[in-house]
Amino acid sequence: MIDKVSGKVSYAVLSFGGLLGIGDDHYPLPWQALKYDTNLAGYVSGITQDQLRGAPKYADESSWNWSDPATTRSVNAYYGVPVA
Repeated sequence: MIDKVSGKVSYAVLSFGGLLGIGDDHYPLPWQALKYDTNLAGYVSGITQDQLRGAPKYADESSWNWSDPATTRSVNAYYGVPVA
């Protein structure tokens, strides 16, 4: 997810569960919660399965309001990431 005002990456969205993309949930992860691993040539996170169980999530785009500041604050607060 790209911030419309700053043009910077704000969130990555992790798709988890379901089968072949059907019935999966989407978990917005604050960009600061990810670290680039040069050995894997990709991003990793220390987020556990237990943390995902209680994490903010949505099933489809129509059920998530990115323009609501309370929504983004709740995601950042859940992962302990300060709002810039």
